[in-house]
Amino acid sequence: MSIGFGIFLFAVGAICAFALNVDLGWIDIKTVGYILMGAGVIITIIGIALLARRRSVASTTRSGVDPVSGERVTRSETSAPEDPRV
Repeated sequence: MSIGFGIFLFAVGAICAFALNVDLGWIDIKTVGYILMGAGVIITIIGIALLARRRSVASTTRSGVDPVSGERVTRSETSAPEDPRV
């Protein structure tokens, strides 16, 4: 959701900075547009970083000898962290 919101802020900021020709005495629309574009970029980067961190996977490999047959046994387990949203 944060990636989409960041893109939305960037688009609204670009519209304010480049497409609007409104003159308000108390606020500069171009500056507001640039601020929104910067906030959109920052929120998008944070969203990508959080998404990459959430996708981590832990892998465990164990080796041992079966006492009954004497064969070497290798067991691999892959687990993803629990998703708190589910």
